[in-house]
Order: sequence, then C-alpha cells, then structure tokens
Amino acid sequence: MSGIDDRESGFENKYAHDQELDFKANARRNKLLGLWAAELMGLDGEAATAYSKSVIIADFEEAGDDDVFRKLRADFDAKKVDVSDHLLRKQMDELLAEARHQIQTET
Repeated sequence: MSGIDDRESGFENKYAHDQELDFKANARRNKLLGLWAAELMGLDGEAATAYSKSVIIADFEEAGDDDVFRKLRADFDAKKVDVSDHLLRKQMDELLAEARHQIQTET
C-alpha cells in the first residue's frame, strides 16, 4: 500500500504545485496587463504601478478573468481609450502566456 500512498501523495503535490504556478502566472499577467493599460491611458511611474496593483486586486472579485476584463473595459471607456474587446482579450491571453514563460524561467 505504501506505493499507492506515495503515488497519491505525488499527484496531490503536483496538483498543489500547478495551482500555485497558475496563481502566480495570473497575478503576473495582471501586473503586465495593468502596466500595458496604464501606458495606453497615459499613466507612468508611480501612477502606472498603482494602476497595475489595482488590476491585480480586481482579479479577486470572482473566479475567472471577467472581473479583470470588466475593470479594464470600464477604465478604457472612462478615459476614452479606443481598445476593442477582441484586442483586450487577445492581450490578456498573450500576457498570460508571457507570464507563464517568465515564471517557468525563474524557477
């Protein structure tokens, strides 16, 4: 039975590790996304950093990416930044891939 227990423990550890990496990748993506959006809205320096943190925090409102999307969409609309929903979703996907790559190369 020890072999089965070891295998089960290994799967649990891998799952926990994968979940941690996903969490880190999403947080990194949101930071990168916030910095990208801040630039489009004319923010720089401390203001851009603060805005990227607000995007990270927005992701805790609900599961999934819709909360982040809604925040960015509302902020772009308020600042009259012309970014289509398609481009915004595409940028979210591309930056998630970039964030995963960054995290994998760090470890």
